[in-house]
Amino acid sequence: MKVLVTGAGGFIGRNLTAELERRAGTEILSCGRDTPVELLKEYCRECGFVYNLAGVNRPEHEEEFMEGNCGAVSMLVEALKSCGNACPVMNASSIQAALDSPYGKSKRAGEDELSAYGKETGAAVYNYRFPNVFGKWCRPNYNSAVATFCHNIARGLPVQVNDSAKVMELVYIDDVVEELLQALEGHPHRNGEGHCCVPTVYEARLGDIVELLQGFQKSRENLMVPDVTEGSFEKKLYSTYLSYLPEEGFAYPLLMHEDDRGSFTEVLKSADRGQVSINILRPGIRKGDHWHRTKNEKFIIISGQALIRFRRHGSSEIIEYHVDGKRLEVVDIPIGYTHSITNEGSEDLTILMWCNECFDPDRPDTIQETVDQEGCYIKEKVIR
Repeated sequence: MKVLVTGAGGFIGRNLTAELERRAGTEILSCGRDTPVELLKEYCRECGFVYNLAGVNRPEHEEEFMEGNCGAVSMLVEALKSCGNACPVMNASSIQAALDSPYGKSKRAGEDELSAYGKETGAAVYNYRFPNVFGKWCRPNYNSAVATFCHNIARGLPVQVNDSAKVMELVYIDDVVEELLQALEGHPHRNGEGHCCVPTVYEARLGDIVELLQGFQKSRENLMVPDVTEGSFEKKLYSTYLSYLPEEGFAYPLLMHEDDRGSFTEVLKSADRGQVSINILRPGIRKGDHWHRTKNEKFIIISGQALIRFRRHGSSEIIEYHVDGKRLEVVDIPIGYTHSITNEGSEDLTILMWCNECFDPDRPDTIQETVDQEGCYIKEKVIR
């Protein structure tokens, strides 16, 4: 199928075309504001579906609203009529079409003209009233508060919030694209008023959005990972924020706690998923000799050879695991077992460690107890 996309260079257009490019058997006919009318007519003759994403929202003069929004629809409709193509047409409108602002009136007029065209020709018409759309590739300092906040906060620039309590309705760009692909298949979602819509809509106060974004910025210092629950607003906002990082600022340093034994470095922390750390031991160095009541850990030897020893509290039996980084595997550290880890190789031992809780110096849940006390014996030796 040949798919015509007007406004292909805009925010939604760029994301949509990136997805359409992946669809086998789909040819994209891209139109922008500089596309000649004759080429538009040619595309209208060939296409089997139209995404009308063209429009203006910040013109220099008020009359340009009607020309850039309703006028763009009129040009498209005339081109389709001239070649007798009654293929389905999707139109990007706005929830502001319900308002009497110049922008709202121009969007509503475009909807009405396209609906009339559908009734006249029998073409399927999908008028989408989008709320605020956020996500990657949206232009900052233009018409998206989220894009501007992301851009500024990622660069340490100030942000201005006139009304922190103002509630915004938002849809995520990937959800928008997914819905537009549903429309391509003839299965758009509609709301109670009959307008096509993106089914997943979020509501958030401006002040809360800024607070979340500032938290993302601070996460490079406190290492706290945001809520990445599938479908959550915070997950999608965090992904959006990262897309606005300056290109020279993708990397950031970690604090390595170093001594003559090696180093210990915290990498990531989560309020409900614990923390990830990197532990490096010099040859012959041993760490641990403690046990936990509730805290549990997982060790992965990334490089080197390790001897991990366990003894259940109150028992004399020692279990030894000889683990080599050439074979990646997870070693669980069960609660109630005092344990130690020794670098038994000739090179540094690198351990990736996960713990089910972030370290709290007031509640460390770490009881010191040497694994190999007098009278203890090796019950089992496991070579990995």
